[in-house]
Amino acid sequence: MSLEMERDCPECDSNEFWKTAYMEIHLGKKTKWRCSDCGFGFIQIDGDIRTA
Repeated sequence: MSLEMERDCPECDSNEFWKTAYMEIHLGKKTKWRCSDCGFGFIQIDGDIRTA
């Protein structure tokens, strides 16, 4: 699994996110991502559910 992801940040012009945490939960794999420039973060669960 990669430690970085390319995705447009809604807060700034960056498109680089870094994985800050990962764990297995009853819904699937929970991954926290954080923008490398502004610190905007979101949670992704099992690749489908996003909090952003």
